[in-house]
Amino acid sequence: MTEETPGFGDADRPDVPSGATPDEAAPQAAEPSTEEGPAAPAGDAMREAGLTAQLDQARSALGERTADLQRLQAEYQNYRRRVERDKVTVKEIASANLLSELLPTLDDVGRARDHGELVGGFKSVAESLETVVAKMGLQQFGKEGEPFDPTIHEALMHSYAPDVTETTCVAILQPGYRIGERVIRPARVAVAEPQPGAQTVKPDAAEGADGEGETPDAADKAEAKDAGRPADQADKAESKENGGPDKG
Repeated sequence: MTEETPGFGDADRPDVPSGATPDEAAPQAAEPSTEEGPAAPAGDAMREAGLTAQLDQARSALGERTADLQRLQAEYQNYRRRVERDKVTVKEIASANLLSELLPTLDDVGRARDHGELVGGFKSVAESLETVVAKMGLQQFGKEGEPFDPTIHEALMHSYAPDVTETTCVAILQPGYRIGERVIRPARVAVAEPQPGAQTVKPDAAEGADGEGETPDAADKAEAKDAGRPADQADKAESKENGGPDKG
C-alpha cells in the first residue's frame, strides 16, 4: 500500500472534481477576474476628478500670484515716480537756497549797471555771474506799468495817480526772482491807485452826456443862457474872439 505525501503545491491547486478534464477546470479559474472588471472605470473617474481639482487649485493659485505681481509692479511704478518727483523738488530747493544767497550780489550788479559803473573786468565778472544763475533757472521779473499782483509783488510805497485805472506798479525798487513757478523773492515796488472818487468817462460817453450830439455852438449858447446872459451876446463874444467886427 502506497501512502501519498502532501506537497506544498497541493494547497495552491484549485479543487478539481475527480474525473474532470483540464478544459473544464479552466473556466472555473477565470471566474474571479470577471467579477473585478466593472471596478476599473470607477477608479479612473476618481483619478480624473482628483486631477481636475488639483488643476483648479493650481489655476486659482496662479491667478492670486498674478494679481500680487501686478499690484507689486504698480506700487513699484508709483514709488519710482515719487522718487523722481522728490529728486526734482530737492534739486529746486537746493538751487533756491544757493541763489537766495546770491541775490544781494545781483542787486549790486544791477545798481552798478544803472549808474554806469559796470565797466572793465567787473563787467565781465558780472555778466558771467548772470549767465551762470540764468542756466540754473533763475528768472528776474517786475516791470513798471504792470498791474499789482500781491502774490509776486511787495508794495513798499503807495500813492494816488489820475492816469491809472487800477492799482499799478509805477516804480520797481527791487526786482523779483523766481525758479520755474517758485518765487524766491517778490518784486518790491511802489504802487499807485486811482484818485478816490475819480471816474474815468470815455469820450463818446462824455459827448452823449453833454447834449447827445449837439454842436459846439449850441452847447455854448446853452451854457451862456445858464450863466445868465442872452444867447446873442454869446454869439457876439464868439465873433469878437474870431477877429470879426463887434457891432455891439
